[in-house]
Amino acid sequence: MAEGCCTPGSNIMILACSGASNVGQLTNQAAVELTQEGFGKMFCLAGIGAHLSGFVQSAKDVPQMVAIDGCPVACTKAILEHAQITVKGYVVLTEHGIEKNKNFKLKREEIEQVKAAVRAACNGQSEGAAVK
Repeated sequence: MAEGCCTPGSNIMILACSGASNVGQLTNQAAVELTQEGFGKMFCLAGIGAHLSGFVQSAKDVPQMVAIDGCPVACTKAILEHAQITVKGYVVLTEHGIEKNKNFKLKREEIEQVKAAVRAACNGQSEGAAVK
């Protein structure tokens, strides 16, 4: 993995869909806040999607990862699979009772709900383990 990618003591790569809906933006906001809190580090999903070799290799090498999709379209998961990267931890917001819409006024309680789901998906995750 690229040196300095993850915060010290927290080698969790966080990949958020950041899509054009409330749930996409919730994935992004949760990833930003978790990074700021020292729980892993947000990483560039676009670089992986563009098949930039350093980004793809970093994602393949990271010991812990969580992919966050807003909805069942599963863009984050599809990008990772297309780049032949094993999905190690996975969260879909609509499976956690958050309804997809175009309201970009994010609710604090939903951001906290997403952060809790991400933490739960990473709980006990070890290198090579799949958490869904």
